[in-house]
Amino acid sequence: MSRIHPSAVIEEGAKIGQDCVIGPFCVVGPNVVLADRVELKSHVVVTGNTSVGEDTVIFNFAVIGEIPQDKKFGGEETRLEIGARNRIREHVTINVGTAGGGGVTRIGNDGLFMAGCHVAHDAQIGDRVIVVNSVAIAGHVVLEDDVIVGGLAGVHQWVRIGRGAIIGGLAKVTHDVIPYGLVNSDSGVLAGLNLVGLKRAGLPRTEISALRAAFKELSEGQGTFLERIERLAESAESAQVQEIVEFVRAHSDRSFLTPGA
Repeated sequence: MSRIHPSAVIEEGAKIGQDCVIGPFCVVGPNVVLADRVELKSHVVVTGNTSVGEDTVIFNFAVIGEIPQDKKFGGEETRLEIGARNRIREHVTINVGTAGGGGVTRIGNDGLFMAGCHVAHDAQIGDRVIVVNSVAIAGHVVLEDDVIVGGLAGVHQWVRIGRGAIIGGLAKVTHDVIPYGLVNSDSGVLAGLNLVGLKRAGLPRTEISALRAAFKELSEGQGTFLERIERLAESAESAQVQEIVEFVRAHSDRSFLTPGA
């Protein structure tokens, strides 16, 4: 049985799952779906065509599912889909999508969105992503699984950040970041690999060595960056290295951040 504080406003049409907790002064819009065991702490607004996955907790003064901060938005029917077991902390804002960007903003499972961060329209966020305090994720950004974005960083619209990459605090990210990449905080430079994250993930030493050799080839090898990528595609046996190759080869609106550039 759900527990709903008397001061909360649950608009007609909202769907509330089993054992949800909705705290004081929360507002839940008419097109919202809360799965089982979702908790809204207090003064939380969940609106728009928004679904929130089971066991997600949303903290005080977060605003979830409002319209995009985009002048082109004309009131079209778009959505926000949030997965299971996320922690969305105080003052976080996450917007629905736009028709021009696919119509859906998506958040995966098991994420942590720290206080004051913003996820804009049409962003696609993977599983186990950590977005630290006051980070700004612009529209159409893709954060693949296991990405960490450090505090006060900004990620430019249309940028893709590959799986397992880590972005330092205060970084300005204007180009794509390869999977497992490490971006310096002050300069926004791709400085190496997220070795700590790779070790924590239990990746075998042989695979980490292969990634380090691949990064050295990308940063110091002969020819253009794309020529180096093609050589890696032909020679690499590591699945993680091939993942980097496919990431760079994929279509992108923001090119890619080359090592040391």
